[in-house]
Amino acid sequence: MYSLDLTLKYSPMPVSVQRKEEEAAKALYQSVLEAMKADPATIVELTCEKDEDKKVAFVSDQISAVILNKRSGAAASGRTPGFFATQNAE
Repeated sequence: MYSLDLTLKYSPMPVSVQRKEEEAAKALYQSVLEAMKADPATIVELTCEKDEDKKVAFVSDQISAVILNKRSGAAASGRTPGFFATQNAE
């Protein structure tokens, strides 16, 4: 399982969606990067493969950071999702 975490401006919590396959996760990462570069800003809508009822939409110019990571037993190890967990692990 791969997790894509996005930090939005003026939002303290990251937005996370999951992909089952590495290629799908990388493709989603690239599409988010392209949306960040878009001028004018566009609406980005993401869905989650882990929880198929989960949907989120936001304006592309509100994305301040994006990270793609492989989730391998993160819940079992007590690691929280997001940028701060990645920073502390290093």
